[in-house]
Amino acid sequence: MNSSISMIVMLVLLFGFMYFAMIRPQRKQQQQRQTMLNAMKKGDSIVTIGGLHGVIDSIDTAKQIVVIDADGVFLTFNLSAVRQVNNDGAATAPVAAATPAAEAKPEAPVAEAKPEAPEHHDDDKPYTEG
Repeated sequence: MNSSISMIVMLVLLFGFMYFAMIRPQRKQQQQRQTMLNAMKKGDSIVTIGGLHGVIDSIDTAKQIVVIDADGVFLTFNLSAVRQVNNDGAATAPVAAATPAAEAKPEAPVAEAKPEAPEHHDDDKPYTEG
């Protein structure tokens, strides 16, 4: 009788541990994701699960789709394909356009390399540049 009660207590403790270690954090993460998706609006920059960066053009919550503007190309995705939302409203700019001063700098001239003499000759002739 005493061993069956201890077995039941152990099972209850195991299920309690499983709930707090696995189920509760997963529900919390799902709730945070749903809050992020509900807060999306036109003009937010996003990243999809495939790594595509773009700006939200339109959202249709009834059909669960979002239209993304990726540098002039409009793509339609399911809302489940959105991984990250940046609510700053700024589009992702190309790296080259973000640093115009780097393009204005002239490059240093590169000296032309002369061929080096081979260390081992297959024949008895001396090496000459040619």
